[in-house]
Formats: sequence, structure tokens, C-alpha cells
Amino acid sequence: MKYIALITAASALGFSSCKNPADSKNDAQVSDAQEVATSENGTTYTFTEDSTIKFIGSKVTGSQEGSFKTFTGQFILEDGEPTSGSASIDMHSTHTEKEKLTAHLKNADFFDVEKFPTTTFSVTQFKKNSDTSYDLSMNVELHGVTKNITFPTTVEKSEDSIHIKAEFNINRQDFGISYAGKKDDLIRDEVVIKLDIKAKPQAE
Repeated sequence: MKYIALITAASALGFSSCKNPADSKNDAQVSDAQEVATSENGTTYTFTEDSTIKFIGSKVTGSQEGSFKTFTGQFILEDGEPTSGSASIDMHSTHTEKEKLTAHLKNADFFDVEKFPTTTFSVTQFKKNSDTSYDLSMNVELHGVTKNITFPTTVEKSEDSIHIKAEFNINRQDFGISYAGKKDDLIRDEVVIKLDIKAKPQAE
């Protein structure tokens, strides 16, 4: 009976919480903003409409996936290798399956999209590990804060396409997003970012 009572009490206090989805992902390395990579020669590949940028946030009682519906971007390839790139997200396009949550993410507790309507990414380095593996570093301007983050990516490239995938964690506190949530249902600082970016040569 004491064991059952202990389990019940632990559950009520939130100790029997959901697993942190960030536990199985790589943490992005974070530093101050770096010099942006440039390309004098090369081919521009623009993001296609089937590209996705998603995120997973979590708290004691559960997790929720969201996405950004409107964004644009490009990568530059020189001699078949990615060298630079950039992207821009319309933060008004933040979306989840829960209307109330979506509205909350857009307000001042989180993204504050009226004040910070755009998030930008600017590549600072593609570090090649193998033909399909790169460490991608980029300056991210989010919520009025700019940081450089580095994370592993899988890259598939050909003459007519480039496909970049990555799943990693960022700490929202690094970007000044500090809303804690309810005392009995605290929001975790780690946020999973899921990139599935497809790009094709820009039409001349």
C-alpha cells in the first residue's frame, strides 16, 4: 500500500513526467555570431515548396510539434560542394494543431511575432566530414538575439538538387525566450529543431 501511495503522489507532483524529446538529439553548439560565408562563384539552389522546418517543445505533462509554414532560402554550391546560404522565416506562419497554443507561441511570452516578425539564418561554414555528412554552422537571429549554432547534417546533392536534413536541440534561453510555464507544469528549455530542406537550381 505504501508503494502504491508513493507512485500516486509522485505522479501528482509531476515526477512521472513525459520523456524529454531532446534527450535523443544532438545539442547544437552555441557561440557568438561569426562572419557569414560568401561565394563569388557557384550555383544558387533555392528552397522548394516541399521543404519543412519543424520544432518540438515539451513540458512536464507532454510535448507538442509545430512548424513554420512560410519561409524562403537558398544554398550556394561551388564545384558540387555547399559553401554558403541563407533563409528567412515569417514568424506569423508559426503553426501547431492547437489553435490556442499557436496563439500563445506568437505572443510576447514566446516568439513575440509583432515585435520580431522574422527569423533569419545565415551560413557561416559547411565543415565536411564525409560525402554526405557536414557540420553546418549558421548565425541565427531569433527573438532579437543573434547566436551562431553548429549542428550535424546529412547532405545529399546532385546536379539538379540538394537535400539537407538535421535534427538537433537549441536552448530557448539562449535567445531570450524565458517564459517558464505553470509551477506544476514547467516548460523545458530544450527545443528540438527538425530541418528537411530541399533545393533546386535557381531559374535564370
